[in-house]
Amino acid sequence: MAREITALEENHTWTLEPLPPGCFPRILGHEAIGLVESVGDGVRDFAEGDMVIPIFIPDCAECIDCTSKKSNICSKFPFSHTPWMHDGTSRFTDLKGETLYHFIFVSSFTEYTVVHVANVTKVETSIPPNRACLLSCGVSTGVGAAWKSANVEAGSTVAIFGVGSIGLAVAEGARLCGAKRIIGIDVNPEKFEIGKAFGITDFVDSRSSGDKRVSEIINEMTGGGADYCFECVGKASLVEEAFACCRKGWGKTIVLGVDKPGAQLTFKSFDVLHLGKTISGSLFGGLKPKSDIPILIKRYMNKELELDKFVTHEVRFEEINKAFDLLIEGKSLRCVIWMDK
Repeated sequence: MAREITALEENHTWTLEPLPPGCFPRILGHEAIGLVESVGDGVRDFAEGDMVIPIFIPDCAECIDCTSKKSNICSKFPFSHTPWMHDGTSRFTDLKGETLYHFIFVSSFTEYTVVHVANVTKVETSIPPNRACLLSCGVSTGVGAAWKSANVEAGSTVAIFGVGSIGLAVAEGARLCGAKRIIGIDVNPEKFEIGKAFGITDFVDSRSSGDKRVSEIINEMTGGGADYCFECVGKASLVEEAFACCRKGWGKTIVLGVDKPGAQLTFKSFDVLHLGKTISGSLFGGLKPKSDIPILIKRYMNKELELDKFVTHEVRFEEINKAFDLLIEGKSLRCVIWMDK
């Protein structure tokens, strides 16, 4: 089984910070691939031996949202940062019989986990597991934001605030959609060289903008603003900057970053009404796991979606602390963790 390590887990849950609510002991991990060991009563669509990707956002395939093309936010099993299964209980205990907490319905840093049928997507066994696991959250979220949430058009201009792994996935998605110009905005100028492999054509170092706001620079570069702006950091101020430099009339601002609880956005009512811009959130990139993940897998197998360039390191499960160190030091995009049964 393969898993990957991500910034959300390290920065907040692993350090027991209040976003998401910290609790201990907890089994982390939410991006993975594995084989079904057994199924519970009433499970019809999965069988022992199936290769599956667990995904934190539920897809019950039954509620009004899951059966609609307009939403991927399940009503039957709402997503939350809960430490429990959907029924409010845990399936994990330690050797003393005491509760171990779950992590956003997946908990993949373990040899065996228990996942609700709504949080599992069946995949073909032909895809390499150390690439398929990337589609469990981060890469899918970024690619999906460009593909599904924004519906980026060929020949368009895209601005990405935050060129981490999610921002790079947005760039990859925009590249696949045929965007002509992809502008990366980050505080680290070294990200430009990395970003070129993902389709980034221009770069703005936000720390070297002088007295100008980044939005002013983007507006000047694009002659009035980007067609699509993506906020991938999780800061209200950057969402506002992204909104300020998306083009009037049809510009779209897509929010992917996870901000602190209670953070608020401030816009002038005049700008919203008179400039005709839109802003929307993009949970899991707007993707429907059970139907859209197989499409991404097919695009990877057809050598369109380039997953390989996201993986910078691979380690055994015994080296998981090394994976966390690489994450903290900013030396890794995606680190795949191998676990033998």
